[in-house]
Amino acid sequence: MENEKEVVSKNFIEIEIEKDLEEGVYDTVCTRFPPEPNGYLHIGHAKSILLNYGLAQKYHGEFHMRFDDTNPTKEREEFVESIKEDIQWLGADWKEHLYFASNYFDQMYEAAVTLIKKGKAYCSDLNAEQIREYRGTLTEPGKDDPNASRSIEENLQIFEDMKNGKYEDGAMVLRARIDMTSPNINMRDPILYRVAHMTHHNTGDQWCIYPMYDFAHPIEDAIEGITHSICTLEFEDHRPLYDWVVHEVGFERPPRQIEFAKMYLTNVVTGKRYIKRLVEEGIVDGWDDPRLVSIAALRRRGFTPESIAKFVELCGVSKSNSSVDYAMLEYCIREDLKTKRSRVMAVLDPVKVIIDNYPEGQTEELDVPNNLENPELGSRKVPFSREIYIDREDFMEEPPRKYFRLYPGNEVRLMNAYFVTCTGYEKDEDGNITEIHCTYDPASRGGNSPDGRKVKGTIHWVSASTAVPATVRLYENIVDEEAGVYNEDGSLNLNPNSLTVLEHCLVEPSVADAVAYDSFQFVRQGFFCVDSKDSAPGHLVFNRIVSLKSSYKLPTA
Repeated sequence: MENEKEVVSKNFIEIEIEKDLEEGVYDTVCTRFPPEPNGYLHIGHAKSILLNYGLAQKYHGEFHMRFDDTNPTKEREEFVESIKEDIQWLGADWKEHLYFASNYFDQMYEAAVTLIKKGKAYCSDLNAEQIREYRGTLTEPGKDDPNASRSIEENLQIFEDMKNGKYEDGAMVLRARIDMTSPNINMRDPILYRVAHMTHHNTGDQWCIYPMYDFAHPIEDAIEGITHSICTLEFEDHRPLYDWVVHEVGFERPPRQIEFAKMYLTNVVTGKRYIKRLVEEGIVDGWDDPRLVSIAALRRRGFTPESIAKFVELCGVSKSNSSVDYAMLEYCIREDLKTKRSRVMAVLDPVKVIIDNYPEGQTEELDVPNNLENPELGSRKVPFSREIYIDREDFMEEPPRKYFRLYPGNEVRLMNAYFVTCTGYEKDEDGNITEIHCTYDPASRGGNSPDGRKVKGTIHWVSASTAVPATVRLYENIVDEEAGVYNEDGSLNLNPNSLTVLEHCLVEPSVADAVAYDSFQFVRQGFFCVDSKDSAPGHLVFNRIVSLKSSYKLPTA
């Protein structure tokens, strides 16, 4: 019975791996994460990273970090460094196993020569349009390339000439000789190498021919001894080509490709070309803009590795593509932070309150618990004085029914401080409230009255004399959820309210020395993180990670 439960708890990839180990197909497990360094990683990549790393950990194997840098047209060193930082932040430790596909260019070239000698590859001077025409369609078979009849000797010479720079870009390619009538269009003599006179970020100008992904990737896996090449479902139709390459090149113990479903998030932008456009047009301030869901953006906004790991766990591993509500990611960060972070007071739209019967010039320190759900976080001292600030929305001149905050004649509790009663207010010439006057009950220190009277409203505050100025950024999804992610012309349907910047906020002094990535719960406002790019000593900038409440409920089994 216990064994049956154990099997049920495993995902289909784990079941396949254990079957391979039991049957002796492999005697160990080696997985990898192989991104192309042509942009920043996003939340979907986190699933692949943690899945591959987790499998290596579970089966006491190796995890490799490899850059699939076979396309110099889009790759940059900036992307290499950002990817390494993201993966380390997520907790995937590749130890000494950091590799670059470009380090295998010599072996790939020799593999191509091997295929030519076996009559399994040939050089073609058809242009891209002609190759598409000869390939056929999903319903019609292709026809043989006129160059397919070249001799092995001629192909070897042309391929060497390609390597030596004797052909211009697009003038010649190397194709696999497989089957132009195959129902799988990927097997219709796919291109293995193309000419590209471009400087590579790793190999410089050493090469002017570069391998195609479908040829390079299985060779990289085989060279490194990868046992299970875990990839997403769009590569399922490419698996026969993957297997063909490692078989025809002659690897004795080839890797096995297994596909799983991608993770799609609702109402967010993950496509690199769209994010690149947002960056280049200045709509966002970089690949790590907190409105994006790149891993760097999530980190900057204040998400934790633990929250992302929990999110990936809840999404699970399956063979069927599906979408996940962005609210589930927000649920995960709330659950992670709610007992780990101090709950501090911040006033985002301040209006001054003067407590007329409080002694002028006096300041006292109130003992305030850092987190009521986690006493282990201890307490802090919060200064209190005659003049304080509260949020403007916590006062109304003429309140509606069931408004329990401050208004003329009403008594409220200042959180962890005293009961105060509003006695009046002042306005400027435009009718804006500039000051609110109150009296306090000295016997209610700590927020409790000795005579047992109750108040229905509790509001947060900061002392005017010690409050720390801060800029606060409030975020919404960058695409308009109601109208859909894309316009009819394919452009992004941007949400004009995706970023709200509040410049004159005040926070309690306990956070004055906060540094990049420090996070807190602002009472009644949400969870906030110190911005890593724009915040500086004396100029705090906070990003709202997530609000406090959501209608999202975790699905039940």
